[in-house]
Amino acid sequence: MASAGGLTRRRGGGRVAGGDDNEGSRVSSPTPKNGVPETSFTSEENGHKIAFDPRDISESEERSKQPKLTLMEEVLLLGLKDKQGYLSFWNENISYALRGCIVIELAFRGRISMQKDSSRRRFPLADRIIEVVDDTLTGEVLLDEALKMMKSSEKMSVSTWIDLMSGETWNLMKIGYQLKQVRERLAKGLVDKGILRTEKRNFLLFDMATHPVADGGAKEELHRRVRNVCSNRTVIIPPSPWLPEDAEFRYLRTISMVCAAYAANVLENALVTMSHEARERAFAQVDELLAEYSQWPFARRGGGSQGIGANLAQAVNDEVNKAKDRELQLEIVAACLSVFTRLDSLL
Repeated sequence: MASAGGLTRRRGGGRVAGGDDNEGSRVSSPTPKNGVPETSFTSEENGHKIAFDPRDISESEERSKQPKLTLMEEVLLLGLKDKQGYLSFWNENISYALRGCIVIELAFRGRISMQKDSSRRRFPLADRIIEVVDDTLTGEVLLDEALKMMKSSEKMSVSTWIDLMSGETWNLMKIGYQLKQVRERLAKGLVDKGILRTEKRNFLLFDMATHPVADGGAKEELHRRVRNVCSNRTVIIPPSPWLPEDAEFRYLRTISMVCAAYAANVLENALVTMSHEARERAFAQVDELLAEYSQWPFARRGGGSQGIGANLAQAVNDEVNKAKDRELQLEIVAACLSVFTRLDSLL
C-alpha cells in the first residue's frame, strides 16, 4: 500500500495528493463537516467555502522550491542519444553514479542527514552514518523507494548505501536493497514530464523500448549550464523553467550534477561543440571541482588553477550560509562526491 501511495503522488500531477482523504480533497458544501481536524476551509467571494488539506499546501510550497528535473534525470538526459533514445551499451559507470545522485537528491530535499554524532569526524566522509530525518514522500518514485528502505533498515554509511542500491554486495541478506531498472524508470519519468517519448526499436535479435528526445529545451538548457560551469570565468546560472530562480542550492546542485555526469562518463556529450583544448580545460576544471567539493567544509579556491568559475566559491558559500541548519545534509553531498572520485579513476 505504501508503494502504491508513492505512485499516486508521482503521477498525480495537479491533483490534490492523499486520495484516501476524500473529505479533504473535494469541494465541500457550504457547511463544513465537523471532526476532520486535517481539513481547513477557505471562503470565496460568492459565500461558498472550499475544503482543502493543509498538507497539500506545504507539499506545493516544497515542490515550488525544487527544480523540475532531479539530479538523476539530468545525468540520464546527458547520456541519452537524442534520436536513438538509449544510452551507450559500454557505459558501466552510469548505474553507480545514478544511485549516488539518489542519495544527494534526498539530502538536498532534507529527507536524510548525517547522524549527529561528534565522533563521526573520526571517519572519512563516505563512511559516516546517515539517517532519515523526514520520511515525507517526495512524489518521485525512486526517491521514495530509497527513502522507505533507509527508514526501515539499520543505519548505514553513504558509501554502503550507494553500494547496496547498485547491487555491489556479496551479502545475500542485503541483495534486496538493490534498486532495479533505474535507467528505464527514470526515462519513463521523463516521458511523463514531456521531455522524452517512447518508441520500440529492433536490435536484430530483440525489440527494445527506446526513449528519444521529444522536447529538446531541457537538454539544451542542461548543456548550457554544463558549459557555463566548465568554461566560463564568471559562472552565472540564469533562471529557467527547469531550474527556477527560487530553487534551493542552485549552484551547488549544478556542481553536483556536473561531477556526477563526469563520474558517469557522460559529461563529454555536453562539450562536443567545444574545441579539443577547451574540452581538456573543462575536464581539468571538473577534476578540481570533484577534489574541492568532496570534502567538508567545502574548500573551493576562487577560480581554481585556470581561473574558471572564479565566483563559484562565493556563490556556494552564500547558499551554505543561508542554510546553516542543513550542514549535516550538505555533508552528505560532499560524501557522495568523494565516492564519485572512485569512478573518476576508471575514466
